[in-house]
Amino acid sequence: MQVPRRVGLVLARASRTLGEEPYYHEFIEGLERVLAPAGISVLVKIVTDRAAENATYEQWSAQQRVDGVVLVDLRPDDDRVDLVRRLDLPGVVIGDPSTAAGLPTVWTDDAGFAREAVRFLAERGHTVLGQVSGPLSFAHSQLRRGGFESEAAARGLTLTSAEGDYSLESGRTATTELLTAGAPRPTAIVYDNDLMTIGGLEAIAEQKLTVPADLSLIAWDDSAQCQLAVPALSAMSHDVGRIGEIAAGAVLDAMRGGSDGDVYEAPKAHIVERESTR
Repeated sequence: MQVPRRVGLVLARASRTLGEEPYYHEFIEGLERVLAPAGISVLVKIVTDRAAENATYEQWSAQQRVDGVVLVDLRPDDDRVDLVRRLDLPGVVIGDPSTAAGLPTVWTDDAGFAREAVRFLAERGHTVLGQVSGPLSFAHSQLRRGGFESEAAARGLTLTSAEGDYSLESGRTATTELLTAGAPRPTAIVYDNDLMTIGGLEAIAEQKLTVPADLSLIAWDDSAQCQLAVPALSAMSHDVGRIGEIAAGAVLDAMRGGSDGDVYEAPKAHIVERESTR
């Protein structure tokens, strides 16, 4: 009898479910499009914190439940990299190569895409911008924040920022913070995911403001939620399904004994303009 082969993906989420995050639905679909024809399934586990995530890798290794893992939401000097090496689990990092300590990476230029979003808004006359980030413990959130800050400074723009956790509620809270912190109030806000942008729309309505007349909004990822929102949301559009496919190819390479340090570049993101910035 053939032993089942699996690739593991652990998501550490303190208070949310996978169903709330369209990014991971599309990402997992991309993984499965490549892995399933190779006879490999995707094992997804949602845990409450990083300690539980590390314990999962140790359990999977001891029980030989997975043949490789995909690591997401890396932090600078992330201990998971050393852990999967010690456990001899072939691993691939979704993130900047600087976080991977030599593991293969699927790289998206978070800082560069953030600068592009600032340029887009500056060219439309905005001089006071807001940014709602994901958790700043994550390396990709830090890279985006740095890109926003450097491009805004280079153009002489004012940037105000707040931190969320990718949930709708945190987007609502962070947007209220930006709008009530005192002058100058931003005329455009960029969010680190689509769900927080939906929360931002709710907060803006509560403040008796309208989009795009009072505020322009840009989401990040460009899931179907962006097109279904009212008004439809402009977004920094990523081909998330394709990123999943590339990640699957990378983990297959790692499982075959591929070279450490390989960098697989994700498709370049681009702004899709809809009603929220017109």
